[in-house]
Amino acid sequence: MTTPAEQDRLWIRRYHPRPDAAVRVVCLPHAGGSATFYRPVSAALPASTDVLAVQYPGRQDRRAEPCVATIEELADRVTPVLLAWTDRPLVLFGHSMGATLGYEIARRLEHDHGIVPHALFASARRAPSVSRTETVHLRDDDALVEEMRLLSGTESAILDDTELIRMALPAIRADYRAAETYVHRPGPKLRCPVWSLVGDNDPKVALDEARAWSRHTEGAFEFRVFEGGHFYLTEHQQEIVRLITERAAVPAATTG
Repeated sequence: MTTPAEQDRLWIRRYHPRPDAAVRVVCLPHAGGSATFYRPVSAALPASTDVLAVQYPGRQDRRAEPCVATIEELADRVTPVLLAWTDRPLVLFGHSMGATLGYEIARRLEHDHGIVPHALFASARRAPSVSRTETVHLRDDDALVEEMRLLSGTESAILDDTELIRMALPAIRADYRAAETYVHRPGPKLRCPVWSLVGDNDPKVALDEARAWSRHTEGAFEFRVFEGGHFYLTEHQQEIVRLITERAAVPAATTG
């Protein structure tokens, strides 16, 4: 059985430790993504925020581990790890699949542990209760790579490297399967504030689908649209960092 310290080493990447920070930002990657996607965000955020990037099994230094099968399983495994970091407020930031994961983690923190996150940022993802029929995970390898090329979230040099992409495809396919087969379970709304962020030309998320996150919280809700596609945030990093910084500085809402 792994110790809490060993669990941290497995799941958490802390590229710029800020032990005196007032707030922690937990970054949750997209399907096929890894913790390193958030290294630039970690570097750009101010000293008032301590950034934790979550590393999923099945990629990079965890490549030998089996990938998780569902969003729920992933949330069940990540939530206990994050409990060790709740000595200060947590802001959850999830992009694409990571947004749904952030929602499920927030549900577990609130319902099972009485911990209300400081905020949930849901980026480039439809609301949990909005369903689509998607079958990317059932396509062959070439079609899966083409989907990634379409979304422009992976460097062309990586997609064109046959050896690299061959090693990455199992994790990518597993993540797509988990995201595309996710089914929302009815339950209490979140108490934490939710910020829904989306690109105006995102082929994976319609604006109304992103705006529907408002259905899932009793707290404050904000909706922001940026120019760009599914990975709009790479072009708007400065503004995203500003939004996270502003939200982290706002006192947590009181709920009764």
